[in-house]
Amino acid sequence: MSAGTLGFVASLVIYLMYKDKGEFARRQAANSLNIQITTLIYLVISALLMLVLIGFVLYPLVIVVAVVLHVLGAVRSSNGVWWNPPLTPRFVR
Repeated sequence: MSAGTLGFVASLVIYLMYKDKGEFARRQAANSLNIQITTLIYLVISALLMLVLIGFVLYPLVIVVAVVLHVLGAVRSSNGVWWNPPLTPRFVR
């Protein structure tokens, strides 16, 4: 669980450091933080669904989707492409 916590903390620190460095950097950092928040929500729901056994399938699936979204975001950000991750509400703008 600490790797997930460190991912959230890292996204939060990057957002706080780069939110004033320009619109592109702020928005990409906010996307990363939004993915972390959404992942936390989905993991809590999956943990609750473990009581009816479907959560054992959803939990690893949520982790894989989060990793894929972060990798896609990093690649697109490094190429200078504006990108909004799918399945991710915008908690931080």
